[in-house]
Amino acid sequence: MAKAIGMVEFTSIARGIYAADQMVKISDVEIVTAGSACPGKYIAIVHGDVAAVQDSVSVGERTAEEYLVDSIVIPNVSPQVFPAITGTTMPDRIRALGIMESFSMATMIIAADAVLKAADLEPLELRLGNGLGGKAYFTFTGDVAAVQTGVEAGMAVSEEKGLMVNAEVIPSPSDRLIPSLY
Repeated sequence: MAKAIGMVEFTSIARGIYAADQMVKISDVEIVTAGSACPGKYIAIVHGDVAAVQDSVSVGERTAEEYLVDSIVIPNVSPQVFPAITGTTMPDRIRALGIMESFSMATMIIAADAVLKAADLEPLELRLGNGLGGKAYFTFTGDVAAVQTGVEAGMAVSEEKGLMVNAEVIPSPSDRLIPSLY
């Protein structure tokens, strides 16, 4: 099981694809997702053991050269982050709803990890850049107190970089809203 996640964000799609290839060739990592993101950027997200992810991200940073936007490595990442990125989460029910929004995809992954470690919460989706003008958002559910605790933990991480847009807590979302969350 993967213990770490890493991401490299590029301003060039061509360089991003090239770098992603180099990232998986250099280390024993798997691609969680790699592809274009708005506005005309490319992201490569890998997972594996901590040392392999660190090596892979380091290669991605070096290969990126002037096309590097940002990079992260999160050792001991919450295992719930992976299905949230790939959009494969489906909680039994939506209780209170937390929504966090950031100008940075990397920051939102860090915030989502902090949210999921802060309280008993279930992720819905971690949307990274596509159709969002380069922003990212994370939706999650749990009881009201847990969602509030998660938002506070995510805000603390996001505000360190000054890239937080907004966060909201909906204590009891309408049944008519729920289908739009998937």
